Formats: sequence, structure tokens, C-alpha cells
Amino acid sequence: MKQPVKQAKLSDVIQSQLEAMILEGSLIAGQKLPPERELAIQFDVSRPSLREAIQKLEAKGLVTRKQGGGTFVSEQILKGFSDPLFDLMAQSNESQFDLLEFRHGIEGMSAYYAAMRGTAADFDEIKSKHEAIGNAQLENDYCDEAKAVYEFYLAICSASHNGVILHLARSMSSIVIDNIEQNLTILAQRPDIFAKIAEYRTRLLDAIVSGQPQKAWGASHRHLAFIEEVLLNLTEEQSRMQRSMRRMQKI
Repeated sequence: MKQPVKQAKLSDVIQSQLEAMILEGSLIAGQKLPPERELAIQFDVSRPSLREAIQKLEAKGLVTRKQGGGTFVSEQILKGFSDPLFDLMAQSNESQFDLLEFRHGIEGMSAYYAAMRGTAADFDEIKSKHEAIGNAQLENDYCDEAKAVYEFYLAICSASHNGVILHLARSMSSIVIDNIEQNLTILAQRPDIFAKIAEYRTRLLDAIVSGQPQKAWGASHRHLAFIEEVLLNLTEEQSRMQRSMRRMQKI
């Protein structure tokens, strides 16, 4: 016997849509949701159905509600990546190179898929973030510049339309920004190479917005490989200088 098709409960439909928005990055950790009245109009549903959907999200730990303060996407959705181990990694020179190698993979993939799937709006956002790097450099503050560089790569991750890549990049924001800032501080010993890095980054931008996935992947790889090579050379030079200083102190 044929069974009648069970119609989905309205609150479940709303819940699924909100979950999809969190997954795709339209709603991010810590973001405040619009008031119930606005959400009900947006979804064209009754407020009781909307309220029930939010209660289900709260039960799953995806949102939190503050008395008189509204509903927020839970900060805890990224707690798996807020590990004390990250603090140790941030303090280790060897881990900094490990992280740079990790970025080869994640940034290369995001660049590839951004070039393949990015929309005009995505490309405008990437261009805007790229321009913001230049503005941050004028302030001569490596922390601000590191944040601007991270936001540029985050825009590329968003344009990849891959939820795993986007959320992984967001969850590792603090350690990636720290890695970029440390790299910039070391690279400052060779101020002449900053123009070369900017050139590599521009090539990456051009490859993405022109819709060339393979070229974008290659541009990302060459950019990070160049930074890694310079850092290794500078680290070796610094190590040799330290050894020389120790020998001189013994004379």
C-alpha cells in the first residue's frame, strides 16, 4: 500500500534554512539574528513557527538567546578549533613553517574554486579586500596589515562556495593572523621583497577574477613558496649570526 507523503513541519523547514545559512557562512559565529518580527516577514511565516525553529536551533547549540538582548549564532560552533594547542603552535618557530605549508593547501584550493565558482559580487569583495591591504600598509602596523591580508584570503575562501574551507579558515583566524604578522615582522629585514610579494598577490587576484582556476592555484602556490623561501633564508642567516655572536663572546 502506498503511504501518504508526510508534509514537513513548517518550523523544521525554517530550521533547515537557518542551518543552511550558518553552514554557507551567511550567518557567522557571534552574529546577532534579526528580530523575530523581521525574520518572520523574511521567511513569510508566523512568529510561533519561527520561535519553534529557533528553539530547536538553541537545543542543538547553534544559537544562544540572551534575555532582552536577542538571538545570536553560537560562538561555540568553532570550539573544536579553540584548542590550547594552538597557543603552543603560535609560539613555536617550527610550527610557523608547518602552518605556512598548511596554507599552501587551503589557500590554493580556495583560490582554485573561487576562480571556478565565484560570482561578480564575490570578485568585488575580493578586490575590495585586496585594496584594503594597501591601505593597511600605509599605517606601517604589521598587526593591521596581517588582519587585512587574512580578510583578503577569507574573501577568497567565501568565493570558493565550499562551506568546509570557509569555516576552517574562520575557525583558524587567530593563528593564521598571528602567522602572517610574524612572517611580516621577519620579512621586514628585507623591505625590498615587499613589492615582490604585492606583485604575487596581484597575480593571484587577476587569476581569480578572470576565472582561471589552474592559474589561480599556481599563483597562490608561487606566492607562498616565495615567502617560505625568503623566511628560510632569513632564519638561517639569523641562526648563523647568533652562532657568530656566541663565538665572539668566548674570545
